Amino acid sequence: MGTLIMAGQLILALAILVSLHEWGHYISARSFGIRVEKFFIFFDAWGTKLFSKKIGDTEWGIGWLPLGGYVKISGMIDESLDQDQLGSEPENYEFRSKPAWQRLIVMVGGVTVNFILGIIIFSLALWHYGDTWLPAQAVNDAHGIVVTDFGTKAGFESGDKLLTVNGEVREKFRDYANPAIVLKSDSLVFEVDRNGETISIQISSELSKALLESKGQRLFSYRTVAQIDTAVTEAAIEGGFQKGDIPISVEGAPTYYYDQLQTALASHKGKKINISVLRGNDTVDLVTQLDTTGSIGVGLVGPVALLAQAQITEYGFIESFPAGTKKGLSALADNINAFGLMFKGKLNPVKSVSGPLGIAKIFGATWNWQRFWEITGMLSFILAFMNLLPIPALDGGHVLFLLVEMVRRKPLPEKVMYYFQVSGMVILFALMGFIIFIDFFNAIFN
Repeated sequence: MGTLIMAGQLILALAILVSLHEWGHYISARSFGIRVEKFFIFFDAWGTKLFSKKIGDTEWGIGWLPLGGYVKISGMIDESLDQDQLGSEPENYEFRSKPAWQRLIVMVGGVTVNFILGIIIFSLALWHYGDTWLPAQAVNDAHGIVVTDFGTKAGFESGDKLLTVNGEVREKFRDYANPAIVLKSDSLVFEVDRNGETISIQISSELSKALLESKGQRLFSYRTVAQIDTAVTEAAIEGGFQKGDIPISVEGAPTYYYDQLQTALASHKGKKINISVLRGNDTVDLVTQLDTTGSIGVGLVGPVALLAQAQITEYGFIESFPAGTKKGLSALADNINAFGLMFKGKLNPVKSVSGPLGIAKIFGATWNWQRFWEITGMLSFILAFMNLLPIPALDGGHVLFLLVEMVRRKPLPEKVMYYFQVSGMVILFALMGFIIFIDFFNAIFN
């Protein structure tokens, strides 16, 4: 079921983004009297369609291949590589008969809609849901941070309390913990309080690279107490665990915190262990059998008390738009920075790029509308950016040729345009094939 939910969210997001992107081309073309022969959501590859209906001069349809969509504009060399119309004189309803400035507007119509859509989605999400954030001080006042393997390599220790990053005190915990923070500065220096001593920790470029290539891994999160909610297996019940117990040691190793408990149990998989728990003001010694995964068979309370201190910043309808624009542009800038690092060879694309499978995993196995809209808004910005790349077959390639035409005051020869388009299609399909290969490779081996 989780896989179907991920796939459903991805397909719905693509349907929204592709249909509105193509509508941007369609409406700008029609406003200049240009005929649009086809409007397809998803590709009708090899002529196979899920649905189609001709209304006026336009065939409206849904293809079977959910990797994009297209509008076929009369008199334009596009993805269809159709040259039939090019041997005759331009008709007044054709793309090639219109002034360069009108054709330029038609070409940027799709990315303009995606850009505006991204702003609208981020803004309305803030208006409807608000912005929920955990104060960094609440984490410090509780139990500090718990580190990942990346955090350990950087020099953090579980229990550290966050003071500054690059000399700045951040109010929101996410502004310390978000892995995208490494994209915002070439040199990151954290200051933490460790048992009353201020420690400076610099993040190396090598660690930043590894963190970005890990696709979502963090340096640290907030630390939580390992308090038992329920005993869920017979072994746990027979072992005497009760609601509210806090494991404080396993075979003598301290386990008051969840990360300590995980580490201690992992070294005793499948064994019978001595475990001490704090029950009220008393310490109770128990003996229990671990299963082969190292589980004691209990459910834990989680960071309820800490998350209860989360703040919600609410936005009115008008004020949500500048805030949504800022949030969306920040997410776009992070992705452009990551793309630039890949282009410079500082990031491995095999480890950094996500295709359909990777994006579906980002949506998650449960349907959360707030998360769905935030990811869809981010994808809208990314789609706008990617389509503006100066690659023939993408909108950016057409824009580049139109700018060249405006400079030289005459269009490029149609044969030249055709061969550029063919080369662009080859490049585009090669990139798509590479990304899909990476997706399956990462799904199998990671």
